[in-house]
Amino acid sequence: MDPAARDRVLEMETDFKDKIGRHILSLPIASAQFKNFSTSPYVLLFQSLKRNYSLISEIESDVLPAKVFSSMETSAGRMIEEVVLPYYGWECVASEMHSANSALDGKKIDAEPVEVVTLKSGPRCLNDEMAENFADSILNNVEAWAEGHNRIRFTYGVLYGTEKQSNKKDWHILRNIEDKIANFGGEMLESPNGQWHCAFRLGELEAEVTIRVGGQWWSFLGGNDCALEVWSALIRACVLPGQEDDADHEYEIIDLSDIVSTSNVSRFYNVSLLQQSQLPWLFLVARHFCDQLVD
Repeated sequence: MDPAARDRVLEMETDFKDKIGRHILSLPIASAQFKNFSTSPYVLLFQSLKRNYSLISEIESDVLPAKVFSSMETSAGRMIEEVVLPYYGWECVASEMHSANSALDGKKIDAEPVEVVTLKSGPRCLNDEMAENFADSILNNVEAWAEGHNRIRFTYGVLYGTEKQSNKKDWHILRNIEDKIANFGGEMLESPNGQWHCAFRLGELEAEVTIRVGGQWWSFLGGNDCALEVWSALIRACVLPGQEDDADHEYEIIDLSDIVSTSNVSRFYNVSLLQQSQLPWLFLVARHFCDQLVD
């Protein structure tokens, strides 16, 4: 990594530790009450059979981490964007409900054309209703987002995944724009048919809308090395170095060994700022950004 990238990774690491640490402290672990878990009694029993449990303390050890995971799933994306966007020249947008900015998470500072983005954690976040609402929000508010400029680019960004992993509801945002544009007095300049992009005109404003999933989003945000910088900062912030599973460890997830294996990694392979023991974590994260493993 060049010096600027190295400094950026180290600074993001500090910010991630602070933000994630404060979120973890806010989780209701110490004062958790069973009534707040909304757990099916049947699932508790099924899991007990699966694990051959006889003690309530054993099932408790499964319930609490599962609910903590659920809480972190809800907030993880927001924590990532709030840390990362400013490092690459974007500002976070306060997206208050029922406001013109409710569909926005970030905006590019001093950009031409104006750049705005909404960010989602994963590739299957939307349903049909949400996709239609996004299209309506874009068409209703794109002129306000442009702030008097004649060109604007809207990105629907997904923090991990691939186009193939998407449920395609995000692409339906583009289709809905094409279906609705005439009702808003506009015209299509570029159809989304066969691609994850479209363009339209409203009055004097030309707008582009693009779906960027996983690596596409990170490359757009900060170049080819952006994803690696963010992954490295997160791993440094979250994973203690020094220990790793034995090479012959058998994971319950049958393909996990192949995903995290370093057996085919050249001894000359080096990721600046990560220790050797952290490389399996790098591969685990990277697996979320590809459709298949290749040597």
